[in-house]
Amino acid sequence: MKNVVLIGASGFVGTAILNEALNRGHQVTAIVRNPEKIQVNNPNLSVVKADATDPDALAQLAKGKDAIISAYNPGWGNPKQYEETLENYPKIVEGAKRSGVKRLLIVGGAGTLFVKPGVRLVDTGVLPEAWLPGVKSLGEFYLNTLTKENGIDWVFFSPAGNLGNMGPGVRTGKYRLGKDDMLFDEKGESFISVEDYAMAMIDELEQENHHKERFTAAY
Repeated sequence: MKNVVLIGASGFVGTAILNEALNRGHQVTAIVRNPEKIQVNNPNLSVVKADATDPDALAQLAKGKDAIISAYNPGWGNPKQYEETLENYPKIVEGAKRSGVKRLLIVGGAGTLFVKPGVRLVDTGVLPEAWLPGVKSLGEFYLNTLTKENGIDWVFFSPAGNLGNMGPGVRTGKYRLGKDDMLFDEKGESFISVEDYAMAMIDELEQENHHKERFTAAY
């Protein structure tokens, strides 16, 4: 059993990670701004109202834990999503380092995955305009900041090109892993359900197969 801090536990991806972690017997401290959004009751869950982008607060809450999993997102409807991602993610990294936890697992984006040699998804022009502030900022944080970080054992886990629902709670229990290139199935699609993405994230928490690197998962 791991004892982890989860940032962003009330969001789309964070909720799936929270459920997967609890279902597998891990102890979770969920740091949220709005505790009432967490609908789960579990003896292994502690819900704490705090600002995870405050390095001192995060350091205190994560002290003695095995890992921090971050599904932080300022919000897709937030007009300052780009600025706040670039401003706040380094603060989360700083708080994680100060806490002394060994590992920081980050819910990454697919934007910086290569769809063909030398061409990243974010540069293809196929992404909706409304997504670009979030996609670009998370990609820039990964490429310009996280890849230079040596003070903590981090991973940046990029989902498939399409991360979504296959129906309520559909968890196939299957996925393929890759590194920096987007994975496609035999139909040329890049997809993974949020439940299987969460499964792969908790597999990584348990198995510790990746270190200071990015990886991705898809069917």
